[in-house]
Amino acid sequence: MIRVSGIKADVDYKESQLLKTIAHKLKIDIAMIKRTVLFKRSIDARAGREIKFNITVDVELADQNREKKILSKKFAGVSAVPDISYNQPISQNPEKRVVVVGTGPAGLFVSLVLARSGIKPIILERGEPVEQRMKSIDNLLERSVLNTESNVAFGEGGAGTFSDGKLNTGTKDKRNRFVLEEFVKHGSPAEILWQGKPHIGTDKLRKTIVNIRTELENLGCEIIFNARFCDFNIDNNKISEIIYEKDNKKYNIKTDCLVLALGHSARDTFEMLQEKNIEMQAKPFAVGVRIEHPQSWLNEQMFHEFAGNARLGSATYKLAVHTSTGRGLYSFCMCPGGEVVPAMTENNGIVVNGMSYFARSGKNCNSALLVGVAPEDIAGDNPLKGIEFQRKIEQKAFEVTKNSGNFNAPYCTVGEFLKSMGKSANNNFKFEIQPTYKPNVFKADFREIFPDFITNTLAEGILMMGQKIKGFDSVDALMTAPESRSSSPVRICRDESFQSISLRGLYPCGEGAGYAGGIVSAAVDGIKIAEMIIREEI
Repeated sequence: MIRVSGIKADVDYKESQLLKTIAHKLKIDIAMIKRTVLFKRSIDARAGREIKFNITVDVELADQNREKKILSKKFAGVSAVPDISYNQPISQNPEKRVVVVGTGPAGLFVSLVLARSGIKPIILERGEPVEQRMKSIDNLLERSVLNTESNVAFGEGGAGTFSDGKLNTGTKDKRNRFVLEEFVKHGSPAEILWQGKPHIGTDKLRKTIVNIRTELENLGCEIIFNARFCDFNIDNNKISEIIYEKDNKKYNIKTDCLVLALGHSARDTFEMLQEKNIEMQAKPFAVGVRIEHPQSWLNEQMFHEFAGNARLGSATYKLAVHTSTGRGLYSFCMCPGGEVVPAMTENNGIVVNGMSYFARSGKNCNSALLVGVAPEDIAGDNPLKGIEFQRKIEQKAFEVTKNSGNFNAPYCTVGEFLKSMGKSANNNFKFEIQPTYKPNVFKADFREIFPDFITNTLAEGILMMGQKIKGFDSVDALMTAPESRSSSPVRICRDESFQSISLRGLYPCGEGAGYAGGIVSAAVDGIKIAEMIIREEI
């Protein structure tokens, strides 16, 4: 097949017009086109430009020889469709005992590839299956009761299960397509294969995770929920046994191969690894707030007269600015038509995150606004110092709201925040907007929660973002704090074989271990580790 890229199309384009454009690019008669497959469609809504779709289509011609001739002429934007099919490795030692800790995307995909190879890993998850996990989260939202082992951060599917389910990634690994195809195979919307910014939505992702679990069980994997990995033993500088706790009892599993697919909130596990002298290092991370605007306002700002068009859906944004101090502020995990949710794992702290359903039909949009924190911003040489930095912010957020009810989050308007910082917000855009966070919110001064470099960067950066999207800095926009767990502040050091440099047989994996930054990249990291484990047998 031939891939034709760079096709510009109007918002209301018809398929017949698309075929005509393809035929023109290939310099052929339209009747020669046997079939087309949409490969990618993204929205070009950059300021000052007419809104267009940017489309890439895979084309099959009735005449295969004509395809070869066209490809030989090297037309601009025309290329052969690359073969990116995934070649499943097969194990030569299917009896090998592998333990995988964590059922986020990294843990699920390392387990899936291993299981299809013939190896049947034992999978430990400290949280609950999705069905029970949803009940625990509802208990937090409605009754302010936190299950510290199963929540928005912990449980089957990882933190991404209760988010927007974004699947965009900056990496170019050919395994990316395999991840998307597996999600579709297990029940995710087929649109993720061609969307420019693919997302599943938390409602669809929960069902997908359950279907992946079913396949793993059918392949012979044992999945143990409510099982917290708490210790391990070593023999001859190689892992020999792991210990986990379930229902207040401890259990041992003999293994020389442990995949640590931790989430970024597994603080107690990082502390245990430090006690066992596993080499780790502090890495950059970010903290900030969630900002909310009306989705209708954003649609109008981004899509103008096309706001509300079903093809365009709910508008998104991606913003980044550099302030006068040299520090940056950037948007992250933007959730159109979504809500702000509690993401804490400890009883004396507050953490917020963003979530949206596949339809993205909520009244508000929200996004994290994050300020980078480098290891040198925090005193000391403890590799876990970033965790303590996060924890102090979360505890301060809890303290300023503790008289208002359990787990109420601190919030204020942009106008109130900027006024406290000696700045003025945009009064030209007036919103009627209500916070979406549950259990509830409590009016607070963010200067009591964050260090000065965070609040100063937020104040200056929000005004700069208001120059990019009119009304972003509106007095009525809402801010909820803190978003403190966007990424792991720790990296478990590993070598070229993906094993810990401190201990053979220990494979740090995914986002929590410091090697990924989202659902797809974490899944790909898991796939690579599965391949390495299988290859090590040869």
